[in-house]
Amino acid sequence: MTNCKLSTHSKIPSGIPKILVVDDEATNLRLLKHILSDDYRLFFAKSGLEALRITQKEEPNLILLDVMMPDMSGYDVCTQLKQSDKTKHIPVIFVSALNEESDEEKGFNLGAVDYITKPVVPAIVKARVKTHLSLVNSDELKRTRLQVIQRLGKASEYKDNETGKHVIRMSFYAKELALEYGLSEFQAEKIFNAAPMHDIGKIGIPDQILLKPGKLTPEEFEEMKKHPQIGEEILGESDSELIALAKSIAVSHHEKWNGTGYPYGLSGNDIPLEGRIVAIADVFDALTTIRPYKRAWTLEEATDYIYSESGKHFDPRLVECIPEVLDVFLDIMNKWRDEA
Repeated sequence: MTNCKLSTHSKIPSGIPKILVVDDEATNLRLLKHILSDDYRLFFAKSGLEALRITQKEEPNLILLDVMMPDMSGYDVCTQLKQSDKTKHIPVIFVSALNEESDEEKGFNLGAVDYITKPVVPAIVKARVKTHLSLVNSDELKRTRLQVIQRLGKASEYKDNETGKHVIRMSFYAKELALEYGLSEFQAEKIFNAAPMHDIGKIGIPDQILLKPGKLTPEEFEEMKKHPQIGEEILGESDSELIALAKSIAVSHHEKWNGTGYPYGLSGNDIPLEGRIVAIADVFDALTTIRPYKRAWTLEEATDYIYSESGKHFDPRLVECIPEVLDVFLDIMNKWRDEA
């Protein structure tokens, strides 16, 4: 930035949010610098191409983007940002003298999160920036929690004779079953993300039991039956809905509709719905894949067994959904087959 003296980002600690300010007028850049430089790490660009270059290099947390610029408009920049997996999540706030309702609508349709009209009001700029950075932090926290759950699920695989493909398959089965049952896409996706934690409690089961290739003795099986409660303790109390859901699944997926399951002997609708869904998904995958102690059952054998357990092991209403999802289940089986 010739004669602009706008590169102030090095004066702010690295943990502070980064904002890219894009405008072809140096006066506007200086004004936004004056408004925001005390609180954020700022980067500046005077053209769309420069904005794209800086975004790729610095990955800002937020972009304030002018609309009317020569060569490449702010709308064009936003379009390119939203087409890239690396930058599509970065919130864009348009800052423009264009104040028609159609201008704002176009910006939102392109993926912008907000629209500030010039001449800017410092208090409004600060408030909008703070609000959208808070939303970014919230989304990041959700992503982090999801990654923790996925990594804990991965950790449990190292203590089990089941494969990582089992976790993937049964999670997809659970999602499809949830959708067919009538849950929303959002609810089904949460079950999909929480399901990998269903056997996290096996971390606490001795290897000589967990990895035994043959049938367990009655004493060994009693020890194995402790893993749902161990999972419940590992996941503990949390204000995260996803972790709470994972905990519910971990502790309830071995309960049975008729009350003969474990660890608490729950029956019917007292068993959480997510636990009932994962119970079918888990058993279906166990039946249709090779284990050290059994061959893989055919699709017909597995479904016949599940039908026979309707009202005993499984929720009858969920069993009624099985014929409707079998084609999708078969696609999942083929896509995520275990390696020979």
